[in-house]
Amino acid sequence: MTHLYALCLALAPLSAAAADGAPLTPEKVNAATGDAPGALLRAQVLLERARFSPGEIDGGAGSNTTRAIAGFQRAHDLEPSGELDEATWKALGEDDAPALVTYALTAEDVAGPFREIPDDTMAKAELESLGFESVEEAVAEKFQASPALIARLNPGKALKAGTELVVPNVAGLPELAPAATVVVDRSDSVLRLQDGEGKVYAQFPASTGSEHDPLPIGEWKINTVATDPTYHYNPELFWDADKSQSKATLPPGPNSPVGTVWIDLSKEHYGIHGTPDPEKVGKAESYGCIRLTNWSARAVAAAVQAGTPAQLQE
Repeated sequence: MTHLYALCLALAPLSAAAADGAPLTPEKVNAATGDAPGALLRAQVLLERARFSPGEIDGGAGSNTTRAIAGFQRAHDLEPSGELDEATWKALGEDDAPALVTYALTAEDVAGPFREIPDDTMAKAELESLGFESVEEAVAEKFQASPALIARLNPGKALKAGTELVVPNVAGLPELAPAATVVVDRSDSVLRLQDGEGKVYAQFPASTGSEHDPLPIGEWKINTVATDPTYHYNPELFWDADKSQSKATLPPGPNSPVGTVWIDLSKEHYGIHGTPDPEKVGKAESYGCIRLTNWSARAVAAAVQAGTPAQLQE
């Protein structure tokens, strides 16, 4: 466990993506291209598999998906239009794995414990852990998807051990190669990993500060990486905090303010971390830290080490 103080909680969301409600089947999605129903969902899964993440997979258009497409296009020497043209589909299609697969829920998947997480920081500090609130949330995070998409793909199915679900084919992706440099781009709301020749080989949507707490532009380094960190809340570090509150230690868990990973930067109080709200990543402001989905934060954590350069730029 790691104790940390950080400027890291979420502010108001800036936008949200919406998915259309047409029925989706694996057969339809796995063959979809162009404007066909399910094509955008297939593209999101293939982008995630290519490590140009659209963030939470929801089957809907949005800024994170557009940025993921453009990043994938740059990496493949294509025009970075952010649109799914024929050349981009061809490049994505080099991964011939199905976008949707079936998965039988295990007893561990549905075991919990699940409980409602209070909004109040002091009340959170009294809990033993900040785990998932529901089996729906746990299953959705396992497959990097919105709960609404999992429900849409599996109408009427009970989430219990043995139930066979249709899910995005993103579980068990291999670890990324070690990064030579981490680049956080505020203007594009992304974190990129570069190899030793400066080539971007992975990209993730990120929330990167706000007017009150801007991203600390500059050249920094990774100090340490911690999984399942405890979180030390200090109201003095937040401009809008209730100053009558006291310092508090919050337990670890996916619904921690910093999610399941903390990547400490050489800039005091700042880091790269996960989130309890994956749907807001890249669409909500932060208190200056770099916020990723929990699964993206874990992927980045596995690719960096103490001393890895971190370039934070406009």
